[in-house]
Amino acid sequence: MGVEFASMKTIFRTATCAAAFAVAAVCSPVSHAQSAAPRYEADRAWPKPLPNRWVLGGLGGVCVDGQDHVLILNRQDVVDGDLNGATLAPKIIEFDPAGNVVNSWGDATLLDPRLHSCHFDKDGNVWIAAAPSGMVQKYTHDGSRLLLTIGKKGELDSSDGTDKGKPLNSPAAKFFMPSSIYVDRSNGDVYVSDGEGANTNRRVAVMDRTGKFLRQWVIDDMQTVHCLTMARDGMVYVCDRMGSAVRVYDKTGSLKRTIAVPWKPVTPPPAGQQAAQSGGSAVAIDFSPDANQRIMFVINQNNGQVDMIERATGRSLGSFGRPGSFPGEFNQAHGIAVDSKGNVYVAENRGKRIHKFKIADS
Repeated sequence: MGVEFASMKTIFRTATCAAAFAVAAVCSPVSHAQSAAPRYEADRAWPKPLPNRWVLGGLGGVCVDGQDHVLILNRQDVVDGDLNGATLAPKIIEFDPAGNVVNSWGDATLLDPRLHSCHFDKDGNVWIAAAPSGMVQKYTHDGSRLLLTIGKKGELDSSDGTDKGKPLNSPAAKFFMPSSIYVDRSNGDVYVSDGEGANTNRRVAVMDRTGKFLRQWVIDDMQTVHCLTMARDGMVYVCDRMGSAVRVYDKTGSLKRTIAVPWKPVTPPPAGQQAAQSGGSAVAIDFSPDANQRIMFVINQNNGQVDMIERATGRSLGSFGRPGSFPGEFNQAHGIAVDSKGNVYVAENRGKRIHKFKIADS
């Protein structure tokens, strides 16, 4: 992500509220130009039609490599009737910046069916987390070789080794529903958020580049540890999905700050009733590509949108997207990634789609 955000074709400007069609951004008013954010719109021409009459299942996650190629994780949970008119798309699909499929792969004997997230390290290798499997894996960029497995497929860090057992949070390189991975650019250490589901582990585990366990921090008061990434300044950002917040830690696990990700129902619930959660308001995060990574993009499932938050201050800069089935609308947005030009990619689980949002022309 070497392109400076300030040099993109559309500079930061004061965001304005607009009753635009669903593909346009919905931006909160701000009082100072320095608090402005780009306005985003859905790119209807991306991706190109899938080849071979492929049909997607739910998408677990999305990540972007150093050449702005986009990787999506296909859970392949299609409706049986879909296969009467289509073929099942591969588990892992790579698109070029223009939206063409350039590679696909995925060995079902190695991967788990419910793929959750992916991450490219500085060498271009791709890391995959599959929540129910109890493992994370490192592959060559093209998926042709499995380079490393940490943990073991089908064996969880629980009292009986299954998803029915009591979570152990063991100080070891084993997992109970790992959700996200980030490889530290400075030394190759592997950070894993471990605890994607209810009644699973609640921790961040750190291994060295060979998979040897180094340390962990347990987060007892978080219901699900649903995502993790690291900023260029070395701070570790962890999604408190149901707690409406992103927590910021240093590399040793010392909590430095908490960034609120508030939400409220657009349609108020009946009097006396609490608004129902539809997935949480801090589900997945990524940063803008400028040197300071000024903007944090957060999937807010409860409001069916992507929130833009100023990373340094926690100030809301606006949002884009809304619930629905048209371009730029979401049915359980689940994964997010930002490329070097500031384009934002959002993967849907229930909606079974990948979106590209581009900065709107002035």
